[in-house]
Amino acid sequence: MRLISLTSAVWLCLGLLALGQQPPVSLGSSGTGAGQLTLQGRVLDSTRAAIAGARIAAVPEGRPSSASTLSESNGEFSLTLEPGVYTLTIIAEGFQEASQPLRLAETSAQFQEVILQVAPRRDTIVVTETVDYQTVAILSATKTQTPLRDVPQSVTVVTRELIRDQSMQSIGDVVRYVPGLNTNPGEGNRDAVIIRGNNSTADFFVNGLRDDVQYYRDLYNLEQVEALKGPNALIFGRGGAGGVINRVTKEAGFTPFSEITLQGGTHGNKRFSTDFDRPLGDKLAFRFNGLYENAESFRDHVGLERYGISPALTIEPGARTKVNLSYEYFHDNRLADRGIPSFQGKPDDIGISTFFGNPDESDARADVNLGLVSVDHQMGGLNIRNRTLIGDYDKFYQNFVPGAVTADRSQVALSAYNNTTVRRNVFNQTDLIYTVSTGPIRHALLTGVEVGRQMTGNFRNTGYFNNSATSISVAHADPVISTPMTFRQNATDADNHIRTNLAAVYLQDQVSLTRHVQLVAGVRFDYFDLNFEDNRTGAELRRIDHLVSPRAGIVLKPVGPLSVYGSYSVSYLPSSGDQFSSLTTITQQVKPERFNNYEAGVKWNISRYLLLTIAAYRMDRINTRATDPNDPTRILQTGSQRTNGFEIGINGSITPDWQIAGGYAYQDAFISSATTAARAGALVAQVPHHSFSLWNNYRIMPRVGVGLGILHQTEMYAGVDNTVILPGYVRADGAVFFSLTERVRLQANIENLFDRRYYANAHSNSNIYPGSSRALRLGLTARF
Repeated sequence: MRLISLTSAVWLCLGLLALGQQPPVSLGSSGTGAGQLTLQGRVLDSTRAAIAGARIAAVPEGRPSSASTLSESNGEFSLTLEPGVYTLTIIAEGFQEASQPLRLAETSAQFQEVILQVAPRRDTIVVTETVDYQTVAILSATKTQTPLRDVPQSVTVVTRELIRDQSMQSIGDVVRYVPGLNTNPGEGNRDAVIIRGNNSTADFFVNGLRDDVQYYRDLYNLEQVEALKGPNALIFGRGGAGGVINRVTKEAGFTPFSEITLQGGTHGNKRFSTDFDRPLGDKLAFRFNGLYENAESFRDHVGLERYGISPALTIEPGARTKVNLSYEYFHDNRLADRGIPSFQGKPDDIGISTFFGNPDESDARADVNLGLVSVDHQMGGLNIRNRTLIGDYDKFYQNFVPGAVTADRSQVALSAYNNTTVRRNVFNQTDLIYTVSTGPIRHALLTGVEVGRQMTGNFRNTGYFNNSATSISVAHADPVISTPMTFRQNATDADNHIRTNLAAVYLQDQVSLTRHVQLVAGVRFDYFDLNFEDNRTGAELRRIDHLVSPRAGIVLKPVGPLSVYGSYSVSYLPSSGDQFSSLTTITQQVKPERFNNYEAGVKWNISRYLLLTIAAYRMDRINTRATDPNDPTRILQTGSQRTNGFEIGINGSITPDWQIAGGYAYQDAFISSATTAARAGALVAQVPHHSFSLWNNYRIMPRVGVGLGILHQTEMYAGVDNTVILPGYVRADGAVFFSLTERVRLQANIENLFDRRYYANAHSNSNIYPGSSRALRLGLTARF
C-alpha cells in the first residue's frame, strides 16, 4: 500500500508539473480551441521508410515563439497551431535539414508529408566539449526504431559519452548508475548482474543477439550499453528474468575519425585503446577498435591483463541496402579472487586487501571470438533485416574458496576447484518490418524468425590438498598458502556435453490508434531442445520445451513531451538453468520457471535534452523448485519469488553546461513460497531495499569541467538464508576534465573520493567483496 500511495503521489505531482509547464500552444492535443488547427504529417526518407525521432518545428512569421514535436516510430507527427504563415523545419540525425513555408488557413486539419534526403557523408565539424547523455530512440526494445519515450518498458541507456566521462571499463562500472540493477561478483571470474531481484550470468546480448558465456566484457568497442528491465522474451527469447543487458557495437562510418586514449593510475593501472574509422570510397568504410590493459588491484596478488581487437566493415552497395560485418577477438586473464569470509553475521573485520589461498594457482582466463553480420534492405514500406552471430568461447578458472571462520577467529576453512567451459554459439535472426495504414490507424508490423544452436562442454575438478583432503584450515592472520595441490574429479564433478537447438517465431504490432494512444502487442513461440550427455556415466537425457511468451503494452500521450504506459510481459527459464550446467532424471521432468511482469510508468521530456522516467512494477517468479514436505527426496514446483519495486531515472542535460545521469530504486524482493534454497518470507540476496545514484558533469569554463558522482545503498543480505548482512554505504566519485586543444583532452577520475570502507557485493556468505580503496586514473585522449 505504501508503494501504491507513493506511486500515486508522484504521478499526481508529475501531472501538475506538466500542466504548469504547458506552453500557450498545445502540442498534439486531442482537440483544437477556437481559431486553432491541427497539422498532421509524416517524415519519410527517400525510400518512403518512416523516420522516428525527427524534430519538427513550426516558426510563425513575425513572432519569436515556435511549436515543436518529435516524430513517432511510424514517422507521424502532430502540431496544434493558430492560422497563419509558418516556416516548417525538420531535423533528423543522418539526414539533410528540410525547411519549407507553410500557410494555415481557417479550414480543416491539414496533412503534410516530408521527404528527407540522406546527409552528405563528409562535413566540416567544429569540436566542442559539450556532451549528451541522452538517447532519443533505440532499436532493441521493439526491433523497430522507437523513441525511448514511447517504449512501454523501463530502459536505461548508458551512452559512450557517459562511459568516457566516468572512465568506465566493465559491465560492473555501467551498472553502478543504472536504477534497479546491482552487480554480483560471479565467483570473481565473470560478469553477473541482479536485475529486479533476479541474478544472471547469461542475460547478456550484443546487437540484440545472445552472448551468454561467463566472462568479463570490456567496453572499448561499444557505442552504448542498454539495460532493458523486466522480462521481454518476445524480443530476446528465453531467460531475461529481470531484464537483459544489450551492448551496441560501433559501426564503420563514412566520416574520417581517429582517436587514441592512454591511461594510467594507482594499483599499476595501464591501459591503451584506439578507435580508427575511414571511408574506403563511397560504398565501403572500415573501422578498427583495439585495447590493451595491464593492472594490479587494491587486493593483494590480484591483477589482470586483457586485450582485444575489433575490426568492422560497412558496405552500402545501393541506396536501399546496408551490410555491416564485424569481428572481435578478446582475451582476459586475471587472478581468480573469491574475496573474504564472514564472521558472526557480518563481513570479516580483516584488511580489505587480504587474499585467501594460493595466488600462484589461482587463474581465470577467457578467449572469445565473435563474428557478426547484419544486412538491412528497404523495399518501399518493407524493411528486411537479417543478423547472424557466431561465437566461440573458451573459459577456464581455478580458485580457492574461503569458508567458515572458527569461533576464536584463529582459523578459516579453505577449499579449491577448477572449471572449464567451451561453447560455440550460432544464431540467426530474420525480421520483416512493414508500415501500413488501415484508415486513421497506423501499424508497424513485425514478424521474425530466430534459429540457433549452442554446443557446450563442461568439465570440473576438485582440489585436493596434499593429494588427500578437499578442505583444510589455514591461519586467519596469514591465509596465503603454498600447500601442494592436485586437481582431479570427484564423484559429482561435471563432465558433460550439451547440445541445444532452438527455433522461434514472433509477431508484434505497434499500433497508433490516435496521436494520443499507442498499443504494442505480440507473442513469441519458442521450440527449445536440450540434449545432455554425461561423459562420466554415459547417460543421455533430453528435454524439449514449447514456450509461448506474450507481451502487451499501452502508451498514452496526453501532451507531446509526456508518455504514460502500462505493460505485461512473460519470460521462461528452462530447467537446465541459464548456463546448461546440468540435467538429471529429476530436473528433466521439471517445467520451465515462469516470470510475469506487471509494470506502469511515466516518461517525461522535461526539456528537449532531459528525460525523467518513473516505473512501478511487480514481478512474480513461479514454478521454482521446492522440496516435498512429505518426501524430502522429491521435488515439487511450488516455490515462488516476488519483487515489488519503484524506480526513478533521470538522464540528460539540465543546462548546456550541466549533464546528469542516475536515479533511485526501491526493491522488495522476497521468497513468496518456500523453495529448495529458502523459506517463505526470506529476502532475496544482494537486493537492497533502497539505492540511489547520481552523476553530475559540470563545465565551469569553456575548456574545464568537473564531475561528481554519489552512490548509496542500504544494507542487504549476502545469501538467501539471511544470516549475513552487508552494511549500507555511501560512496563519492570525482573527475576533472581539461581540453588542452580541440583535439586533445586530459581527464582524471577518482573512485571512492573519501576513501570509505565498504562492501560492494558478495557471491555467498563466505565470499564477500570489499569495495576499492581510493583509486586515481589519468587519461589522455587525442583525436586526429
